[in-house]
Amino acid sequence: MTPAARIAAAAELLDAWREGAPAEKLLTTWARQNRFAGSKDRAAIRDHVFDAIRCARSFSALGGAATGRGMMLGALRAEGTDPGTVFTGEGHAPAPLSEAERAPMPGLADLPEAVACDCPEALEEMLRDSLGPAFRPVMDLLRHRAPVFLRVNLRRSGRDEAAAQLAGEGIETRPHALSPTALEVTAGARRVQQSRAFADGVVELQDAASQAVADLMPLDAGARVLDLCAGGGGKTLAMAARGTARHYAHDAAPQRMRDLPDRAARAGIAVTCLDGADLDEAAPFDLVLCDVPCSGSGAWRRSPEAKWRTTPDDLARLTALQAGILDRAAALVAPGGHLGYATCSLLSAENDAQVARFLANTPGWTEVAERRLTPLDGGDGFYAAVLRRGDG
Repeated sequence: MTPAARIAAAAELLDAWREGAPAEKLLTTWARQNRFAGSKDRAAIRDHVFDAIRCARSFSALGGAATGRGMMLGALRAEGTDPGTVFTGEGHAPAPLSEAERAPMPGLADLPEAVACDCPEALEEMLRDSLGPAFRPVMDLLRHRAPVFLRVNLRRSGRDEAAAQLAGEGIETRPHALSPTALEVTAGARRVQQSRAFADGVVELQDAASQAVADLMPLDAGARVLDLCAGGGGKTLAMAARGTARHYAHDAAPQRMRDLPDRAARAGIAVTCLDGADLDEAAPFDLVLCDVPCSGSGAWRRSPEAKWRTTPDDLARLTALQAGILDRAAALVAPGGHLGYATCSLLSAENDAQVARFLANTPGWTEVAERRLTPLDGGDGFYAAVLRRGDG
């Protein structure tokens, strides 16, 4: 496919996305229906689609229309390319520019701030209140792709040794300050999951800020640790690699944990998966981590569709769910034990406000640690707090 044909395909997919279809599903279906497209074509179209979704508001403004075509026009203008050199109508290229599309358009610097930095209108006030002076630089970073990070499994290797092994397989990395186990991939990211280091459990794909959250959790030798909202188990495995605690995992949707046993075996780690009926019988735990469902606003670089589809009503439902999970988790903590609360959100309503509500309504608990991270720190946006239950 020519570069222009790839842009035409991306524009069509973006129109379908704007009608509500998930981008990942659209891309998979397109690939099946267009088997003539090679791997480089598919990768390029995927990049076009997700880059445009991250910048949907600004690209639409630069392109003059909130359509797939308008977004791709805006993408070209944002990078300094004359759209007329691509939108030629030749071969499989998009149709030539109309008179209106050829008219002078504002540049990115001319757009209103919230449009230029692709802030969702529905959440703008909350984001400004939560981020303060960091609002614009954080939102600007969320317009771009996220770095690729690996977590070194200390059960298998040291960070320097893992980096050397990866380099031998054509994967270049550098240490990252957010966690002593974090490596940022600087070249060869597409090779990671086919590497020997990955197959042998030396490294796992995990954002550096997510690793920092796991690092914050207090783990004593022999402690009983529950990851209550385990999902795929990334934080479970990160904590388990640190010492000799006994680790348990649970998720309200057990299918999310389906790969956890295999991942744990590859990492040389023992994890017991619990269903809901087993939680009370297995309690109490010395540490319960609840990495709760949230807006995902700190990870919009990785999941940009959520940026445009999360509403204030969604946020209200999420905060109610988060409060219920915190209360449930607290009941599973042993006297003198700890409760970890985490989100990948930038919004105060999901973060410190939830902890403040819990502490105000639940006597006998104190906050002993807190960490707020935004993309300005290098990884995703995360919030984490550690609460301690009294001994009584």
